[in-house]
Amino acid sequence: MTNENLYCLFESKFPANRSAAAFELPDGTAYDFEALVQTSGRFANLLVATGAKPGDRVAVQVHKTVEAVFLYLACLRAGLVYLPLNTAYKSAELDYFLNDATPAVVVCDPADEASVQTIATGAGVARVFTLDNRGKGTLTEEAASQSPDFTTVIRASDDLAAILYTSGTTGRSKGAMLTHNNLASNAQSLVTAWAFNEQDVLLHALPIFHVHGLFVALHCAFLKGNKVIFLDKFDPDTVIENLPRATVFMGVPTFYVRLLGNPAFGAEACRNMRLFTAGSAPLLEETFKEFTARTGHVILERYGMSEAGMITSNPYDGERIAGSVGMPLDNDVRIADEDGTLVADGEIGILEIKGPNVFKGYWQMPEKTAAEFRPDGYFITGDMTVKDPNGYYRIVGRAKDLIISGGYNVYPKEIESYLDEMPGVLESAVVGRPHPDFGEAVVAFVVPDNSIPVDADSVIAFVKDKLANFKVPKEVFVIKELPRNTMGKVQKNELRKMAEASA
Repeated sequence: MTNENLYCLFESKFPANRSAAAFELPDGTAYDFEALVQTSGRFANLLVATGAKPGDRVAVQVHKTVEAVFLYLACLRAGLVYLPLNTAYKSAELDYFLNDATPAVVVCDPADEASVQTIATGAGVARVFTLDNRGKGTLTEEAASQSPDFTTVIRASDDLAAILYTSGTTGRSKGAMLTHNNLASNAQSLVTAWAFNEQDVLLHALPIFHVHGLFVALHCAFLKGNKVIFLDKFDPDTVIENLPRATVFMGVPTFYVRLLGNPAFGAEACRNMRLFTAGSAPLLEETFKEFTARTGHVILERYGMSEAGMITSNPYDGERIAGSVGMPLDNDVRIADEDGTLVADGEIGILEIKGPNVFKGYWQMPEKTAAEFRPDGYFITGDMTVKDPNGYYRIVGRAKDLIISGGYNVYPKEIESYLDEMPGVLESAVVGRPHPDFGEAVVAFVVPDNSIPVDADSVIAFVKDKLANFKVPKEVFVIKELPRNTMGKVQKNELRKMAEASA
């Protein structure tokens, strides 16, 4: 059997000199490739020692550290399925994920250990480890006594490597199952499309519980044995300070807006840069143009999703068009109407995709998986798209009211389900409103039942206790009734107009 383990592909591309730096922190601390191999080996041995077997899930909700990356690699090596969770998720959300995915191991921040252990015990989790924002915790303590030698487990190309939860339009999150080949094929496409080379240095400021930071950015670097300057979070001053030592930077539109808001940012800071990419949310044309004027660089915008990694990209060599997400990568794409009938070029429809990057399906949701694929195997993205005469694609909206705020997907139904539980609230509706920094802001409309007083502050306070901050509405309107059509369906387009008029 051929070993299709993604880690083996990475390791085959590491520098022959394993003392070369793999990661470097802003304070100068460096981790070489030998440390990467040995530490991931120790972590893999520890995970196996808990009784975790190939195919078992490992849920991880920790701060961004190099050790967290090594943990991801350890899961690949041991044939385990990596399940990254946003650090902003609260207990109610975590409870759902752990009971749905039934992981064998959970790794969390030490500050959350007691609450996570309670949830994990109820979900039948065998072991909870901790890892803090300095890379310390029971995980690293217990791994220190393990051997660094570990024989990477043989995996088939369609074996699972990771599960990424994406919020569902029905309020129930779906676990997108990604295989070793899904991730490998997409990374190889990007390395080619974006002309990565062995001399590149990646400046990494993205979170690593997300496709963009974990799979897009790091996988490209691993496939060329690149050094990664690893920032624990995005900070404009730190990015500007480190840019002269880098050649590639990947960001969400919010990053670029904040960089342009810093007077120190300009052509000098970018003097050694080769590539800036943007994704996870639409990039405003004014940001695109201002960036070029300030730096001389043209941002390369691309489009992807949890279920397929990167799908389209503006060209590395060739015109990059503001507002466009470019052309297909190594997948087949088409645009169709709701019934699956293809639309003509220039007409708006729903983007459908097929290729080695497209996920295996939703975890334990065969009916949902079947509903999202056409009979001929094309996945229905739900993104309203148009193709221009030059072959460039443009995302013009979403069929399912998805909100993208700060690069994170927010599905209104999930927030509405919590709002509707609030005492004093009869019903609710949530929409997105354009926001100069976050791309879109979450806006809620609530109808009181008049049993007790309800105002915007009390609604926000109620939701804050239950949901990650990026899902909490930026503004709340208390109204007498929701606008509906003759069929009784809430007219969200009317609510968007109201939200935008108040901005």
